[in-house]
Parts: sequence; structure tokens; C-alpha cells
Amino acid sequence: MAKKKSVTQNDVISAYMDYVLMHNEQPKTVYAFAKNNNMKEEKFYEFFTSFEVLEQSIFKIFFDSAHAVLEKSDDYLTFDARNKLLSFYFTFFEILTANRSYVIHTLNDHKKSLKSLRTLSQLKSRFFNYIEHLNIPTLDLKQEQLEKIQRRSLKESAWLQLLITLKFWIDDTSASFEKTDLFIEKSVKASFDLIDTTPLKSLMDLGKFLYKEKIHMN
Repeated sequence: MAKKKSVTQNDVISAYMDYVLMHNEQPKTVYAFAKNNNMKEEKFYEFFTSFEVLEQSIFKIFFDSAHAVLEKSDDYLTFDARNKLLSFYFTFFEILTANRSYVIHTLNDHKKSLKSLRTLSQLKSRFFNYIEHLNIPTLDLKQEQLEKIQRRSLKESAWLQLLITLKFWIDDTSASFEKTDLFIEKSVKASFDLIDTTPLKSLMDLGKFLYKEKIHMN
């Protein structure tokens, strides 16, 4: 990093990613990293408390960048939940592809245990919040505790789907990652088909009807 009057968070992140890709490992110490990049050590700590927190922030920033792009699109703002999520996936994975070398370096050895990987913890928090605000239709269970469980299950399922897609993308060797695009389309469609409340509501209505009829007949 060239010597600057003011070092930004993006400067620190960019220098860190470059170092990791050039040396195939984390810097040995924050002091050495700061010195090699012509900044004071305390400047690093203005933004991050450790390299681990920095790594978590990188994946959060990937999410934020994708979300910012989408929010600028008038078309996106008119989409239903399914198409908003589909648009997010395509945009998010475009950003991951632009940083594929770093993502592969960070995640490839952990792709079988992504769910418990702390590096993705800030991304998970952002994604949970995103799913919650998509207003995906769910069953009206008439009971607050059950509805909380339902919403939590929805977010957990969506997160698991994102991790599965991420693993698929890591392993994808097709040109321009065309197979990942196809996987995204099919998996998002399938997930929304599974949570479609219309047939479930119909079954509940049928159950209520049969229950009432049974009472009347008795």
C-alpha cells in the first residue's frame, strides 16, 4: 500500500487480501502487516480488533455490496420475494466471482463445515436480516411462539441453502460458472415451492371442515 495521509477501511482490507493471496497465509502480526503497508499499527485497530474479525468483515462487505447494487435498481424494488432473492443470489455470486481467488483460499478447506465457520458469522447476520425483511409468505399460525419458530426455521433454511450454493460454486468448473447459475434458479424455485402456503392452507381448511363435520355427525 502506498503511503497515504489517510488510510481507509477499504485500504486495510485490500492490503490484507493482497497479502494473503501473495503469501498463502495470514500476516504474522498486525505490527508487521502495518509496517509493510506504511501505516501505524493503531490505524489497523481503528477498524478491526484482529485478522479474524477482518476476515469476517470481508464477507459482510461482499453482502453489503450486492445489496447496495440491488437497492439502486427500480426493477428490483418492484419484485416479489422470490425474484428479489433470485436477484440477490446472482449479484452476490458475481461479487464472489470477482474475488474468487480470495474466497477459495479462505473457504476451500472448510467447505464441508461452512455452517459452523466463524469467518461467515457477520455474513450470516446480514443474510438473516435480509431474509426477515423479504416478507416471504408463511402460514398464519395464530400463535406468537409458533410463528417465531416458523420465522427462525425459514431463516435457517435460507442460510443453509446459501451455504449449499456456495459449496456448489466452489466446486463448479463450468465455463462462466453456468452450472451455478442453473443451480441457483432451480434451488430458489424449489425452496419457494416448498414453502408455498396455498396448498398447506387448503389442507388446514379441509382438516377444520372434517373436524367440524365429525362433531356434527356425532
